[in-house]
Amino acid sequence: MTYQQPLELSFPTNNSKIDASVIWLHGLGADGYDFEPIVERFLENPLFSTVRFILPHAPEMPVTRNNGYIMPAWYDIYGNIPVTQEDEAGIKASQEYINTLINNEINKGILSERILLAGFSQGGAIALHTALRYPQKLAGVLALSTYLPLHTLLSKEASTVNSNTPILMAHGVYDDVISLEIAAKSRDLLQNCQYSVNWREYNMAHSLCDQEIIDIQSFLKQVLSLDLS
Repeated sequence: MTYQQPLELSFPTNNSKIDASVIWLHGLGADGYDFEPIVERFLENPLFSTVRFILPHAPEMPVTRNNGYIMPAWYDIYGNIPVTQEDEAGIKASQEYINTLINNEINKGILSERILLAGFSQGGAIALHTALRYPQKLAGVLALSTYLPLHTLLSKEASTVNSNTPILMAHGVYDDVISLEIAAKSRDLLQNCQYSVNWREYNMAHSLCDQEIIDIQSFLKQVLSLDLS
């Protein structure tokens, strides 16, 4: 699998030492530039001057649900969500790649508990899947308009060090790609496993809205201990 170099963004006139990282995964058919405008909006605030944002690009692959059309994807999708068959090999390949990005940040001197995984839709599924299995403590998970893949494997694969890692799940009530019901089932499963899930609903479809972006910033403030007052 071929991966392009991720997009990296930080405060433009940065005289502060980076001490936290956010790895933010895009959705199906997009690329790392998809969330660049939102990250740049955050970076207008100097109090984000110690945070590095890493926006990786998914590899291109044929997507079965889209008639085999080749597009950026974190894993193959065989039908509508929920599906009876999941691309376990593809999901785990993306997990390994994101693990590499986390390890790269640790090698740069960032503590694992100062690294947060974020993602939208398919990227959010990989963020959830990866974070709950990562062997070192992470800062949190931002799961936007998404669901938990391979949920039947979680109990035997989960890393206990991230059992208390805060999770923000945000979803649109009019989402016709990943329904609110499906996302809520993932939320319930996580809560039943004693994960700390902060659940938010918005009057939107499969997208983001202004209030959600405000809530994301508040979540980043909380889990990365940023003073945004």
